[in-house]
Amino acid sequence: MGNHLVTGGCGFVGRHLINKIIKDGDSAWVVDDLSTGKHPDLWLKDGFDKVDTSGLVSVYRRDSQSITFINADALPVFLTETSATRPSPDLENVKLPDFDIVFHLASIVGGRMMIDGDPLKVGIDLGIDAAMFLWASRPDRKSRIGRIMYASSSAAYPVHLQSEGTHIALEEKFISFDENLGMPDMTYGWSKLTGEFLSRMAHERYGMHVGCIRPFSGYGEDQDLTYPTPAIARRIALRENPVEVWGTGDQGRDFIHIDDCVDAMYVILDNVKNGEGINVGTGRLTSFNEMIQTYAKIAGYEPTIKRLLDKPVGVQSRFAIVDKIKGWGWEPKISLEEGLTRVLRYQEQALADAAAKG
Repeated sequence: MGNHLVTGGCGFVGRHLINKIIKDGDSAWVVDDLSTGKHPDLWLKDGFDKVDTSGLVSVYRRDSQSITFINADALPVFLTETSATRPSPDLENVKLPDFDIVFHLASIVGGRMMIDGDPLKVGIDLGIDAAMFLWASRPDRKSRIGRIMYASSSAAYPVHLQSEGTHIALEEKFISFDENLGMPDMTYGWSKLTGEFLSRMAHERYGMHVGCIRPFSGYGEDQDLTYPTPAIARRIALRENPVEVWGTGDQGRDFIHIDDCVDAMYVILDNVKNGEGINVGTGRLTSFNEMIQTYAKIAGYEPTIKRLLDKPVGVQSRFAIVDKIKGWGWEPKISLEEGLTRVLRYQEQALADAAAKG
């Protein structure tokens, strides 16, 4: 039975990853300050009981499995362990054990409004990533870590390859640290690009096994409404007419279900150890207008679309070439139509539950 660390484990991606870890029979430690995540009390089910709470740490058990939750910001957790800063009194007694895999998901995240609206807040991700790799690379720690999965992003790709009229499918080779990198997408893209560079340094200079996932537009049923896929589903579930879309709605993304992203993490770790970033997507470009039309078809009505041209929209087009990971046997299992149906039904049920409560 394995034991893993998941930073940001109470967020959207983290919760789905924890579910897989549990399904695989493994245990996990979770570090999350709940700035956007949900407390495990709200979602950790399936027979897990809280058996202990001491300070910032809560422990949940089911038979031989355990989930240990540290309610803290990952940045001071790592810096306290490396003695790189004055120890936080709340963290002095928190000691991280050995880990088979460190899944580093922790970051300041949010939809387009966060990325464009508060870039310096998002920039703290640079510090979070640097602290994690500093912690992992120390001589007294690196021998106690099997592998590291760094969660990068398609936002690391140069934006000039994703503009109207010049966009192309994005291939891993378009990010090369030996050449001119180009401009990534805001401070979020810079942080992920820098995290990939640190991943390579961790392998080249410290001999660590590191893989990087570059997911494209991940989505799923319980994603926060600050993201477009669930937000549009909520509008359709409310049978709005017209349905609002940010920008013209012609901007497109490569939408990949979160469960397929989680499966891809393990495939990448089994095939990459040098910190290389690997695309995860479907290779299919879908505009937001097409998404609205698909949702409306599922819901059985035909709304008009109202464009909100004053809203931030990001790049015009972002989609992946995924030949590399497919060559290792990975394929997305959940089609866009099936995934959007799941998201819409989830939003419909949420509205029904809210109505029942009055």
